Amino acid sequence: QVQLVESGGGLVQPGGSLRLSCAASGFTVSRSVMNWYRQAPGKERELVATITSAGDTYNYVDFVKGRFTISRDNAENAVYLQMNSLKPEDTAKYYCNTPRRAAEGYWGQGTQVTVSS
Repeated sequence: QVQLVESGGGLVQPGGSLRLSCAASGFTVSRSVMNWYRQAPGKERELVATITSAGDTYNYVDFVKGRFTISRDNAENAVYLQMNSLKPEDTAKYYCNTPRRAAEGYWGQGTQVTVSS
């Protein structure tokens, strides 16, 4: 059974950092495209970053480029999102997912990130 569990969110001051984790089970992340998404209150969920099975990474939101980094640990079967220089506009619930599960409407519980002084 495929399961994705996000963790690592919390309350952080502007300019701070957080590292989100996504623990996967039921499949191998190194063989999959893995995405981080986020959804802010009142807004649609948006794709933030991608890591391919080859290890190529992409950031899709201009606002996070240069600040967020997606990575993967094959031994842990996990994906991470390192977020630096956080801004209040980064406040959202963050989710990891595969493109297929996202298209099918399967989501984990996400992890809440709140950036506030």
